[in-house]
Formats: sequence, C-alpha cells, structure tokens
Amino acid sequence: MRSSLLAVAALAILRIVLGLHFFLEGMSHLHDPSWSSAGFRRAAVGPLADTYRADLPQTGDWSGTLGAVGGGDTATVAAAWKQTVVDGWRRELARRQQVAPLDAAAQTDAEKRLVDAEAMLDDAIDGWGEDLVDYRLQVERLAATQRSPASSEIPYARERVSKKQKELSGKSARWMGDAAAIGKKLQADWDGLIAPAGRAKLAASAEPPRLWKADRFVSWSLVTIGACLVLGFLVKFNAMGGVVFLATILAAQPFWVAGAQPTYNQWVEATALLAIACLPTGGWSGLDYFLKSCFLKSRLGGCCGRKPDEVRG
Repeated sequence: MRSSLLAVAALAILRIVLGLHFFLEGMSHLHDPSWSSAGFRRAAVGPLADTYRADLPQTGDWSGTLGAVGGGDTATVAAAWKQTVVDGWRRELARRQQVAPLDAAAQTDAEKRLVDAEAMLDDAIDGWGEDLVDYRLQVERLAATQRSPASSEIPYARERVSKKQKELSGKSARWMGDAAAIGKKLQADWDGLIAPAGRAKLAASAEPPRLWKADRFVSWSLVTIGACLVLGFLVKFNAMGGVVFLATILAAQPFWVAGAQPTYNQWVEATALLAIACLPTGGWSGLDYFLKSCFLKSRLGGCCGRKPDEVRG
C-alpha cells in the first residue's frame, strides 16, 4: 500500500510539473511579440520539412522564382521576383486607399514613394550580384542531388543535402529580409500621409499572416493543456494533446535523418505524458478525481445529503 501510494503521488507530481512547463512555455510565447516558429520551421529536416516550411513568410514569390530550378538567367528571374514584390506593395496601397482614402496630393506622394522603394530594391538586387548567381547554381545542384537515389540512402549524402538546404534557406531569408525592410520603410512613409485615426483603421483591417495564426493557436494550446494538467481537468485528453504537440516537434527533427537536432527532452516528455494518459491514476488529486467522486455520489444521492434509501423511497 505504501509503495502504491508513493507511485500515485509521484504520478500526480509528474503531471503538475509537465503542466507547468507547457503553461509557462505558452505564456512566454504570448507575452513575447517577437516570438515566431519561423526558425523552428526553417530548421526542419526529413520528409515533412517542406510541409513545415509551407507557412514560412515570403517576400514576393521567392519559391516560384529565384528559389525554383530553371526559369532563365538570373537577371530575368530576379526581375520576375522583384515584380512580385512590387505587385504586393501595390496591392497594399490599394487596400489602404479603400480603408483610409488619401486625397489626390497624398496619393501622388504615395505613388512616388513606391517608385523610390522600387529603385531601392533594384539597388539591393544589384548588390547581391554574383552571390545571387551562385545561389541559383547551388539550388540547381541541390535539386539534381535530391533526384539521385543515393541522396536518401547514403548517410553522408543525406547529411550534405540537409546542410545545403539550411545554408540556402539562410541566404534566401537574409535577402528576403532586405526586401521586407524596404517594404516596412515604405509602409511607414505611407503611414505618415494619413491621420492617426486612419492608421488605427488600417491596423484593425490588416489580415494576420498564416504563420501568426498558427503560432497563436499553438501558444494558446500550450497554455490550455498546461493549465488543465496542473488542475487535473480532463487529464487523459490534455495529456494526449501534449503528446500530439510534441510529436510535431519530433517529426520536424527525426533522429534517423542526418543533421537533425537532438530531441531527447521531447521524447522524455512525450513518454511521460503517455504514461499519465494511460494509467488510471494519472488524474489523482486533480479535478477529475473530485468531479468523478461527486458525480458518483450524486448518482447515489449522496451529494444532496440524502441516503440512497431516501432517494429510492
């Protein structure tokens, strides 16, 4: 009996500690406006890497132009990418005009600032020069390597592919960041042309990016799962929710893929949550235990202070 009681108490403590970790992690994400899962997604390896990178923010259509194989010489493809960026700026200006219309003079000024931003983007692309040409050559070589069966069968080949993917992803992110900085400056200039009330309308009407929505969902899920585990409410359901979340991390860094980051902590937590979800005493000392006891008593009439015979009579 003593050993059994100690095991049940240890399981309850484990549940609370795991819940606190989930809760505090989710709250730290919500309180940090700069937090994003972009780095985690960009570092994903293995067969699901492309799925994780699908929601990564892009400046223009990089993956369909400079990040794709073929399409012509670098100058032509870079011009096509630049046009997608400028088209995005024009769409943003049109959206702004619908939400907070500008007068004729301000509209002319806004168009002029867009032309200036386009010239700045041209200068940035020219500055990338041979580095951009080399980047496209490496993209083509990587694609050719990935088409080879050896790239997935030989360990050192898989490691080289993973390393090259991360390297090229870092380069493209840096260049897209340069273009995004120009876009942010352009929007700041546009903000200066309208009244504060108009800027508030624009902020309220802006559609959050998909990555932001996904990150908020994950953050609130962590907070909810953590709080329920600490309180011992719907323990089995929330423990399995935690396992599913950890499984997404493990799938992004499968240990059998070369270049994967260590995931020992996630494996330990996932195993512990499985134990809590499967063992009948996982919710001991939590709300589930007391709610279940109250429910059973109510079925027998005990919760209302009446004996079972009085209820039947």
